[in-house]
Amino acid sequence: MRNTSRRALLAAAGTVALAGCTDGSSDDGGSADGADTSNNGTPGTAGTEPPDTSGNNARDGGNEQSTADPADVAMPLAESAVSLSYDLPALSADAVSGGPGKDVIPSIDDPTFDDTGWGGENLEPGDPVFGVTHNGVAKAYPQYILVYHEIVNDSFDGKNLAVTYCPLTGSALGFERGDVEFGVSGRLVNSNLIMFDRATDSWWPQIHPVNPDGELQGQTLSEVRVTWTTWERWKTAYPKTKVLTEETGAVRRYGDDPYGAYNPRGGYYDQDSTLFGPRHESDQFHAKEVFIGARNSDGKVAFNKESLRDERLLETTVGDTPYLAAYHEALDSAWVYRNPEETSVEAVENGYERADGTVDAADELPLESVNAFDVFWFSWYGFYPETEVVS
Repeated sequence: MRNTSRRALLAAAGTVALAGCTDGSSDDGGSADGADTSNNGTPGTAGTEPPDTSGNNARDGGNEQSTADPADVAMPLAESAVSLSYDLPALSADAVSGGPGKDVIPSIDDPTFDDTGWGGENLEPGDPVFGVTHNGVAKAYPQYILVYHEIVNDSFDGKNLAVTYCPLTGSALGFERGDVEFGVSGRLVNSNLIMFDRATDSWWPQIHPVNPDGELQGQTLSEVRVTWTTWERWKTAYPKTKVLTEETGAVRRYGDDPYGAYNPRGGYYDQDSTLFGPRHESDQFHAKEVFIGARNSDGKVAFNKESLRDERLLETTVGDTPYLAAYHEALDSAWVYRNPEETSVEAVENGYERADGTVDAADELPLESVNAFDVFWFSWYGFYPETEVVS
């Protein structure tokens, strides 16, 4: 059994022993521990080849992008409204090998779910799950499974979505995929997963899901809300939820995280170090400090998650537009809203009260919601150094 390059780096950093094989076969093993945790750090992937740290050849690994007219691509695309602090092609230039080659980390393309409420022998109440509600269906994707796959090509009552997780950057996002499947390219930028679509072979960084070059340059994927929470919290909020099972078509040591642990937090997720350097760096916060990030044409904003837990309501201005973040205590998450009319909102015991006395839940305020997600500080800043920070 060969260690992956990422695992070798982790071992050199003094992290726990790692296990698993890159050909999809490994010993059975492991189970998760059991205390309550949310996204306070994150795991990664498995691979075989040594990393290309030059970052200069974005087309390594046979990932030549085909040319395509966006109108002919069978997935929802739009012009990106989110700017970077550098040119898009630099995303390709900065791409490095994470160790595994293309599709060595296998996406889950035929997921199976349990709807009895039993989470499986490796899923403890406090373990992280990524929750999605769409078309009246609620599903939970355990982190301990996605750490070995990173992408699930799923369907919600006929609506095709991709649920994605990058262990190295602590980020879980969802995307509409139309008739197209996504796979793991084996490349990273700012330590973040670069996906590719199986229709055009185009690259899509997860945190900044904009194609960096080729005929689809500047096109962006349509996002869907994914909530990082715990199994106990999600199951309580959505008792009829379905949960992804270990019947993934691959053999993995589910329950044995190759990067450490979230429950309790340890290993890579607790270290103030990264495996791959981001383009932009900041020591303002611990590298693995968790923020709720949001970005659109107004700009970028990052709300410190621990501050949200303490204050429940945080407000700021992004560009010239007022914003607020409302903490959802039951899910240990937050919803971010544009508030251009400066609607008065106050955190009260049972929700968020407007000036007329109406009390709303954190996820039901009558304001324009902006997709927001948990993310490690170092990677968010790597993409968006001009971000507004609320802490």
